[in-house]
Amino acid sequence: MTNQSSPVGYHLQKARVVDPKSGTDREQDVIIQNGRIKESGRGLATPKGVIPLDLRGLLVVPGFIDLHAHLREPGEEYKEDFRSASAAAASGGFTSVCAMPNTKPPNDSRAITDLILTKTKEMGGIRVYPVGAITMGLQGQRLTEFGELKDAGVVAFSDDGRPVMNSRVMRRALEYGRTFDVPIIQHAEDLNLSEGGAMHEGRCSTHIGMRGQPSQAESVIVARDLALVELIGARYHVAHVSTKESIQMIREAKRKGLPVTCEVTPHHLMLTDEACLSYDTSTKVNPPLRTKEDVAVLWQALADGTIDAVATDHAPHSSIEKLVEYDCSAFGAIGFETALPLVLRLVEKKEMSLMTAIERMTWGPARTLGLPGGSLQEGTPGDVTCIDLEKEWTVDADSFRSKSRNSPFFGWTLKGKVVLTLVEGKMIHQDRGYT
Repeated sequence: MTNQSSPVGYHLQKARVVDPKSGTDREQDVIIQNGRIKESGRGLATPKGVIPLDLRGLLVVPGFIDLHAHLREPGEEYKEDFRSASAAAASGGFTSVCAMPNTKPPNDSRAITDLILTKTKEMGGIRVYPVGAITMGLQGQRLTEFGELKDAGVVAFSDDGRPVMNSRVMRRALEYGRTFDVPIIQHAEDLNLSEGGAMHEGRCSTHIGMRGQPSQAESVIVARDLALVELIGARYHVAHVSTKESIQMIREAKRKGLPVTCEVTPHHLMLTDEACLSYDTSTKVNPPLRTKEDVAVLWQALADGTIDAVATDHAPHSSIEKLVEYDCSAFGAIGFETALPLVLRLVEKKEMSLMTAIERMTWGPARTLGLPGGSLQEGTPGDVTCIDLEKEWTVDADSFRSKSRNSPFFGWTLKGKVVLTLVEGKMIHQDRGYT
């Protein structure tokens, strides 16, 4: 990644431009000037001081937006820090990332929000949007100061990997979310049902004698929360949805017109609980990898819009947490640098169009949390991702920008590579193989 001052702008020439918000899919130019999209169209003249880039054969799309990532700073910089996370995200085409609050200390006060925003702005690179904690210390008991945190710059509230188990507290959180017009993001997991489970409860867990988490650990929390949303009318977002039962309820809630959204991760789209049979601790994620039937429902829901966004749940861990017995290892996998080609596999399988796949990584997440970007329309931020759709590459640990290596996709041959990433017209990533 480079972190350099931008010229006046770039003239992206002769690329295939896909902009889901406007429905654009054709060869044309895009001019970025003074940090914003100035103009798009065919045969545009290069303005004075703007650098022309011939991108014929490449795909130009709005910069990807990740609604769910763990940057580990402050507190666990040995796993990841703002600089390494920014480099990894930019390498994967992400220009904006929502930072979850399970830092050490957690983001439950203005001081932590200010620290995150100050350090990331000084560093440059990707845009970082802090997500504030719902409860103090992520303990599920006492609400944080929603108004203060929103004023400080948080874009949503979540207790992240710790679900809000207390229904009264969740009701109050939704009421405050409605008052301040910010979404409540829930990690849907009934801890009483999932306790001790290292993978999905089913045939595979029984086969290897591993304690599992039933699908209902997720779906019963979704059911409770949707009942509260219907009562209160607050914006509610289900993080990393993984089961067919949850999808069915979310689809019905949307049919009723409730303000409900959800996301899915690439690893839940590409892997099933059979991957856990290898005892590779990179497959230990939460929620756990589910069955083939669940995955098929997720594919359909992503294609038909029941699922609003693809989010990585980028969760870096060091070998200290991962190179141990499976049931003792930490939950989580990194995801910035493999997200795009994994989603493109669904396009190759004809499960969805390229336009739909790009929408779920750009305008879909922007719309979900009301974030800037996600479009290439004139006047929008100059956040752009350039992709070589035909580039095949093998996932190699040594090539990753992330500090951590806990990916279940090492050794996979993938197709589709980000070659350039721009934020506000500044080139923050250029693939080594691109000239």
